[in-house]
Amino acid sequence: MPTHAAIPAKAFDVVIAGGGSAGAVLARRLSENPNRAVLLLEAGPAYAPDAYPDVIADANRVGGDAAHDWGYHTQDRFGLGHDVRAIRGKVLGGSSGVNAAVAMRARPSDFARWSARGLDGWSWDEVLPVFKALENTPTGDDAWRGRSGPFPIRQRTMEEITPSMRAFVLASEAAGLSRIADFNGAEQDGVSPYPLNVVEGRRINTGIAYLTEAVRRRPNLTIVGGAEVDAVLFDGRRARGLRLASGETVEAGRVILSAGAFGSPAILMRSGIGRATHLQDLDIPVLQDAPVGERLKEHPFYYNVYALKREARSMDPVAGAIIWTRSSEAAPDEIDLHISGTHIFDPARSPTGGAIVLACSVTLPKSVGSVRLASRDPRAMPLIRYNFCEDPSDLRRIMEAVRLSRRIGRTAPFSDVVEAEMYPGTDIDDDAALRRAVLSSIDGYAHPTSSVPMGGPDDPWAVVDGSGAVRGVEALNVVDASIMPDIVSAPTNVTTIMIAEAISRRLG
Repeated sequence: MPTHAAIPAKAFDVVIAGGGSAGAVLARRLSENPNRAVLLLEAGPAYAPDAYPDVIADANRVGGDAAHDWGYHTQDRFGLGHDVRAIRGKVLGGSSGVNAAVAMRARPSDFARWSARGLDGWSWDEVLPVFKALENTPTGDDAWRGRSGPFPIRQRTMEEITPSMRAFVLASEAAGLSRIADFNGAEQDGVSPYPLNVVEGRRINTGIAYLTEAVRRRPNLTIVGGAEVDAVLFDGRRARGLRLASGETVEAGRVILSAGAFGSPAILMRSGIGRATHLQDLDIPVLQDAPVGERLKEHPFYYNVYALKREARSMDPVAGAIIWTRSSEAAPDEIDLHISGTHIFDPARSPTGGAIVLACSVTLPKSVGSVRLASRDPRAMPLIRYNFCEDPSDLRRIMEAVRLSRRIGRTAPFSDVVEAEMYPGTDIDDDAALRRAVLSSIDGYAHPTSSVPMGGPDDPWAVVDGSGAVRGVEALNVVDASIMPDIVSAPTNVTTIMIAEAISRRLG
């Protein structure tokens, strides 16, 4: 029996599978036309804008809980030695409801790489106005920032972060990094407190920002929570609706998948769109042979953790500041390393009751992962592999980031507030030992992308075109982080929102 609210027994013009960072945007924008009937299906709870529980609304609580997460992990133990937890929000607002709320745009060089794949419409000059239009930000330069969009972005100040986080910023400057006024402005190579989609301690996910009470009252918009999607239904090669995991069906003139970098490829494959050999192994009839799930990207990172002295052990707020800079292997105009300062750590694990994490990441990884189906069961966890550091350049660069992080750890004033380095620990003092430490506990940033990539007509890896339209079929689009042709060098949430805004305009 279905556990969700009843779906009206009518044909919709558009049905959207997934109400996360992209799906919520699409539901708002596409329902602005009062003559278009829009149905938004979300597998998790569909809370009212002011009724999200603290685990979703409180910006100091990151990662959600079992009730609001898909419970996925990777299958990397065979190559990496351990699996990686693959956090994905299961709630209206999706992963924008469980992330650290870091609101940083991708850079011009990221979009130059997209354009190099034969894509039109995604150059920096074309996406900057969309980025500006989606946000409301009271600070920064008018040339770069938007003032009246639905999505709030607030630059955290030095006064708002913890004493240890201020020390991290100042020590980074002492180590030679520039202070950045606004990562969403003209310059990014340096250190700064975060820009966040947090207002008065509340994480403003897209279910809140885009699906306001006024939007939800639109008579042409229906939002249903607890509705997990199985597959797309077709008449010939034209999408005509969706089948839910409960067995119910929904008819629509257009189907949009916004189920994320794991959910969207899984739905496509269960619908017969994917590598023919993989589908045939699962006895799924092949509708379209396509490289679904074969270009998965994720930001790998390693936790460099310090116990704080008792007089500096404040851990509120948890999100503080970040370094964004270039490795020795970065191409011109690329900045490919993050060192993210947070207090996302259990204070009970620190001998002093306080800790700071400097999470070291390669933001332009070359290693490629994959998403496959484990079975035809729509509730079965997909087979996810990140293949972290399969490309040797990724390991070299993450080691470079860790060395920089540890150098900052020894630099005043940060060193003045540190009691001890917890991870990797002071006994790890040579490259071989550090390499083992990094590989043994490397994690994912929860930024998966590119499993259903966009591409130009001559791109053999492209599954969708520049508007997210699935090749080889009609009336089916994918719009979420899965369609990024390559991962961007920033946290992915704001760029995902931008993608949904841009494509909603093309869909009219």
